[in-house]
Amino acid sequence: MIGGSWVAELTRGRRLLILGICCSSLFIVGLDATIVNLALPSIRVELGASVTKLQWTIDAYTLVIACLLMVSGSTADRVGRRRTFQAGLVVFGIGSLLCGFASTIDLLIVFRMVQAVGGSMLNPVAMSIITNTFTNRRERAQAIGIWGGVVGLSMAVGPLVGGALVDAAGWRYIFWINVPVTVAAVLMTAFFVPESRAAVPRRIDPVGQVLVVLVLGSLVYAIIEGQSAGWGSPLIIGCFLLCAAALVSLVLYERRREEPLLEPRFFRSAPFSGATLIAVCGFSALSGFLFLNSLYLQSVRGFSALHAGLLTLPMAAMTVVFAPLSGWLVGHRGPRLPLVVAGIGLTVSGLLLSRLDLTTSTVVLLAGYLIFGLGFGMLNAPITNAAVSGMPLSQAGVAAALASTSRQVGASLGVAIAGTVLTARLIGPLETGFVEAAVLCWYIIAGCGFLVLVLGLITTGRWARRTAEAVAEDLVRAR
Repeated sequence: MIGGSWVAELTRGRRLLILGICCSSLFIVGLDATIVNLALPSIRVELGASVTKLQWTIDAYTLVIACLLMVSGSTADRVGRRRTFQAGLVVFGIGSLLCGFASTIDLLIVFRMVQAVGGSMLNPVAMSIITNTFTNRRERAQAIGIWGGVVGLSMAVGPLVGGALVDAAGWRYIFWINVPVTVAAVLMTAFFVPESRAAVPRRIDPVGQVLVVLVLGSLVYAIIEGQSAGWGSPLIIGCFLLCAAALVSLVLYERRREEPLLEPRFFRSAPFSGATLIAVCGFSALSGFLFLNSLYLQSVRGFSALHAGLLTLPMAAMTVVFAPLSGWLVGHRGPRLPLVVAGIGLTVSGLLLSRLDLTTSTVVLLAGYLIFGLGFGMLNAPITNAAVSGMPLSQAGVAAALASTSRQVGASLGVAIAGTVLTARLIGPLETGFVEAAVLCWYIIAGCGFLVLVLGLITTGRWARRTAEAVAEDLVRAR
């Protein structure tokens, strides 16, 4: 059924049940990212994977999600949100099952891509279901607040669940645990989530979608493979040239479309452009931190997966605590203060962690983790707020989806850059050469935090708000 005529028939209990089903998708996708990072050392040993292959194990997932998020949302609006959501759950579950059976690192990477195809259909579609289920503005705000809290919860539970599973049963079970969750979610969706579609669905943009894949795919491939193939090799230079050509083509093509996949006019808004860059920098810092920290704690310090998860837990706990506070601050004082705190937290933690060595005390480790968790916890709410700031209501969803895509792009770039720098500077085996090789990686994470701070200050002032108002007026006139 199109629109919201069925919404009036839903009891509050039914609406909350729908919210729970949708949040389960966000939970397993978020849980998967944290768990896989903790399993990297075990995967490296069992499958004989290089650092480059470990990069692809993470980036194959985040890159595919980044490429398909926008098209998944528009497809759901057209063919049905429940149908698309169920399809995403099925594909994600099949991908998870196959990952657990992977006999080589290359097969694991391929199956992670299958997982990601399903994952791209979950979060944006689930958000559309939530916004169409909770029509009361206050209830909708509460539902979205719960939705956001699940991100922190998945990060908090991930280290414990992942560490326990890897130690007790092996890394394959971190994927198999998704299967019963997806089966239950498919059945619950069939019974309790009504079908809905957009009254006026956005047109599919296949050319724009192909160009997005070329931009992101060629860039990440060149960064990850540049060290082994040679930065001056025809393959790597060709990838960078392809990325540049595809980016220019994307901008020129999208400017001529009535309903573009990526609206170029959005980027004239300083708050939106700032939110996009902040999301890339912030999530690059997060993914780089998780990638490096997992290798440091297990491969260098020799901690078990469970011990590493327990040590990382304070970072996730700080994210859980400060994410709601960030949302409150954004609502009452705007995005500037949370962004400043986020930038300072990420910068200080990156500098502190750059001092790690083979005997760093637990106190120093926990200090770095707590400060990082504080910074990252303050980051998410102002990104979404700044992205939609001043946008017409009809364009707010597209702007928020672009911000989500930027998060995934950042997650891909963070692992790509951290792994490449680590590999380039590594002398000898990982266990003995990691500490010195990783120093520059931690400085890059600190640099990402500093960029968050600077962009937060620049894009939240009066000049920035005026650019957002000008873009909003332009978009309204165009419609």
